[in-house]
Amino acid sequence: MNAFNANDRGDLVKVLGDTHYDLIIIGGGITGAGIALDAASRGLKTALFEKNDFASGTSSKSTKLIHGGLRYLKQFEVALVREVGQERAVVHHLAPHLVKAEKMLLPLITDGTYGKILTSVGLMVYDVLAGVEKVDQRKMLTKEETLEMEPLLGPDVLEGGGVYAEYRTDDARLTIEILKTATRMGADIINYGEVTDFVYHAGKITGVHWRDNLTDTSYTSSCDYTVSAAGPWVDEIRAKNKSLHGKYLHPTKGVHIVVPHEKFPVHQSVYFDVPDGRMIFAIPRDRVTYIGTTDTDYHGDINHVRTEKVDVDYLINGVRHIFPKIKLNIKDVESSWAGLRPLIEEEGKSASQLSRKDEIFESETGLLSIAGGKLTGYRKMAERIVDRLSKKIREDKDKKLSDCVTDKIYLSGGVFKDGNDVHRYQKEVEQQVVSFGLDPYYAEYLVSNYGRQTGDIFKLFRQRQETDPEIRLALSELVFTIENEAVHSLLDFFERRTGRLYFNIKTIPKLIEPVFQHLTSTFGWSETRQQQEKDWLHHGLEVASHFL
Repeated sequence: MNAFNANDRGDLVKVLGDTHYDLIIIGGGITGAGIALDAASRGLKTALFEKNDFASGTSSKSTKLIHGGLRYLKQFEVALVREVGQERAVVHHLAPHLVKAEKMLLPLITDGTYGKILTSVGLMVYDVLAGVEKVDQRKMLTKEETLEMEPLLGPDVLEGGGVYAEYRTDDARLTIEILKTATRMGADIINYGEVTDFVYHAGKITGVHWRDNLTDTSYTSSCDYTVSAAGPWVDEIRAKNKSLHGKYLHPTKGVHIVVPHEKFPVHQSVYFDVPDGRMIFAIPRDRVTYIGTTDTDYHGDINHVRTEKVDVDYLINGVRHIFPKIKLNIKDVESSWAGLRPLIEEEGKSASQLSRKDEIFESETGLLSIAGGKLTGYRKMAERIVDRLSKKIREDKDKKLSDCVTDKIYLSGGVFKDGNDVHRYQKEVEQQVVSFGLDPYYAEYLVSNYGRQTGDIFKLFRQRQETDPEIRLALSELVFTIENEAVHSLLDFFERRTGRLYFNIKTIPKLIEPVFQHLTSTFGWSETRQQQEKDWLHHGLEVASHFL
């Protein structure tokens, strides 16, 4: 059984009911994925339940950077900067097709967040803490050099700049590949499986009740230990466990907008000041530039987080502040995403001042919950919670687990030596893409999403008969993602597996009907489910491209 083949879901449901697990994980975002891989690689029989699709919450709504958190130096969070800075290199090594080196330009402006001396010293400290290799270490620029790198900047307020190293990724794809790697290690992982309550014996959790949200059928699975990595829903799970007391979550909302690159043609990624004293990113990606993020308190429905007009205005005004030549308006925004950061409440601190450090809570019934943290630090977060679990297992069962080895486990997508190896492979893929009648753009798109699995998609492409190469490619991807990445819906495919909803939204109208028809025939959707799917997709398109 391939746990990630959507066609094998019935078999997977049966296994989840028949197997007693060492560990059950609640939450299929980046944190839960990291825990599943760590636990399974140490020999724990592991299951993971995600109530929606994998990475459908916070883990597909980040700035899509594996970055060291330069701004946290200003808050004196040195240990956090050291850890996540060093983790960048580890994750890049494990999946260089997914985590790519990205030079970041930091313009220095009059009365800005960072002055020349503070920036020079800060970036030097950043390089040391993060263990940045010499070739990628910071470089300070004059005003003229900064304008040469990015002519769109406003010369009137510009005083100079700095260039430092970051890494770009696709957060949802990274989550998927970690989960797929965990299944190779023996983990049983299911999406649309919602944990509804806990099973108790002698005051301790011994299992979970869960519902298959695709069939509306309920089941029970047994386990020795349970971890909640549910992100913004951590407190809901703690409430089910009657352990919501002490510290609690303070969700903050982050919004990003996407515009055509020709409307905002930055030469490279830029981290720049906005009028209220914060800083945001502008990142070119393929055919678009995306801008973010906001950082505001959130008190609404955590299941329905929307981009509002005020969020879009804030980001556009931020661009105008330092890029006077750019005349963006709300009509230029092709798509957007809004997500929640599951941060820990700290009295007297604003949204942007809250620490990004993770924290573990343990209830009297044995539930371990983890919240806070950053995308970049997912592997160390997982290591900490599995180490904590290892200690409990040693005390309870006199059994010793091995140490963490996830820094040596290459992620699904194929082994690449380094970024140069990825580039060579991409050139090979480009030749094939062009021979298929596709835009060369699709070479970077495919390799960035699938790595060497692109070869499997090409095999499927050659077997298909559609005359339009874009439809043919999309359906080849669809077959691959159904059979290898647990795709069950239109939004699974268009948003979290391919990223088209955010980065190539204009291709979707042509692809909706063929993708819909293939999913309908594959899963035998009823008329009710067919209508639900169309409604969900149109809602997704509306959320991505329209604002309250």
